[in-house]
Amino acid sequence: MQSLKIEVLVGVFLLLSLLCLGFLAVKVSGFSLGKSNDRYLLYSHFEQVGGLTVRSKVAISGVEIGQVLAIEYDQETMNAKVTLEIDSSISSIPSDSTASILTEGLLGSKYISISLGAEDQTLSGGDEIFDTQSAVILEELIGKFLIEQF
Repeated sequence: MQSLKIEVLVGVFLLLSLLCLGFLAVKVSGFSLGKSNDRYLLYSHFEQVGGLTVRSKVAISGVEIGQVLAIEYDQETMNAKVTLEIDSSISSIPSDSTASILTEGLLGSKYISISLGAEDQTLSGGDEIFDTQSAVILEELIGKFLIEQF
């Protein structure tokens, strides 16, 4: 009888552990079951996306306001076209705002930071952020530094 009790407790503990692991995996991956109709799309073009991925965060002043929905090559501009999915509660992004690809920490993941402009006109669904700053590639910086030293 004691053996059966222990086996049931171990089974319950294992089941709870698997549920917690599944929950953490969903949270870390950024997967959301929320409705997509409470968001709108913005577009931007970058010369270099340097490690930016789909589902990377989009932030203003360090606060997450959306995510990267798609990254594709635009043959007309010969640049990377990035589609941003922004929360509809953020409706007052000035049209002269700047989108920059930054790194979280020294070697962290890439994300897009939007620096707000001063225009009265705001961006709405389907608009483009024209002022962009591409990702800084650490290997290029090291290479330039080494060339200057020797």
